[in-house]
Amino acid sequence: MQAANISADAAHDRRGYYDRIGRHSMTPLWEVLGALVPPSPRSPVVPAIWRYADVREQVMEAGRLITAEEAERRVLILENPALRGQSCITQSLYAGLQLIMPGEVAPAHRHAQSALRLVLDGEGAYTAVDGERTTMRRGDFIITPAWTWHDHGNLGDQPVVWLDGLDIPLVRFLDAGFAEKTEQAVQEPLRPEGDALARYGANMVPVDFKQAPQEPTRVFVYPYERTRAAFATIASGTPNPHVGFKQRFVNPATGASPMPTIGAFAQWLPAGFDTQPLRSTDGTVCVCLEGEGEATIGEQTLRFAENDVFVVPSWHTLRLHAGRDTLLFSYSDRPVQQALGLWREQRL
Repeated sequence: MQAANISADAAHDRRGYYDRIGRHSMTPLWEVLGALVPPSPRSPVVPAIWRYADVREQVMEAGRLITAEEAERRVLILENPALRGQSCITQSLYAGLQLIMPGEVAPAHRHAQSALRLVLDGEGAYTAVDGERTTMRRGDFIITPAWTWHDHGNLGDQPVVWLDGLDIPLVRFLDAGFAEKTEQAVQEPLRPEGDALARYGANMVPVDFKQAPQEPTRVFVYPYERTRAAFATIASGTPNPHVGFKQRFVNPATGASPMPTIGAFAQWLPAGFDTQPLRSTDGTVCVCLEGEGEATIGEQTLRFAENDVFVVPSWHTLRLHAGRDTLLFSYSDRPVQQALGLWREQRL
């Protein structure tokens, strides 16, 4: 930053000096130190909401304009208004609405990026992960871990839409992205549907199974009916004043996040409940699966309803109001920040 009250001659000398060192690809730290090492996070991300009722027709129009085979993945990216052109909803996370029409297949591929799917609209589709299919039902939280083969298909008679969440910006920042396609569009089934959930998600694992905490879960589907049933039981208690009833999804074999780069959460807010202010360093993408309400992010209030997606930037104060019983799904980069010792939360 420029020192105050310097003379015109001194300012001229400094500009000349900066020009000379610039020719050697150098720049003075003292001019940018405040931005590089701020006293608290200054995220360029802004609060934003995508109301499903407003964008659904644009999603469906994509189905009339391009096939899933042509597009490979027919997705409308949700770009943060302050980061247009960067294909991200926060600086480390990607979000998009993916559409698959009846009879279509989104062909198999794999990539270094970790991905989650949250089913919003329609029935009859499936996701296959490394040779096992799972039927996609509304509210299901489905994972395609990094470098696993996955394809999607729609065996039903109606369009199906889900939210994609990936760590694309983070992997891009690290220059660590790889991808690969198969010759076959659809994977051959290797195991029956439900095998992974039964083998790793029933408070048991195979006797010789060992897994490091940073490895992704072998359970790749978290059925919404289980999530909903859990809240039906625990929501009879007293809600936490800052989060209501909030649970984090885990790898049942380790207790760690299902993916090393993305944390996922579910949150139940009873009708009329108002949370106390809270802020944290993990910018968060939220989806309303049931109910309706308001999210006050900093000084901005966003009204949300079912299937709406909104984003809470890093270190922005969040307060939630539930107009009726409300269930929110959310995901963030919290596991990365915690692994690096960077994550902070403040309950006000």
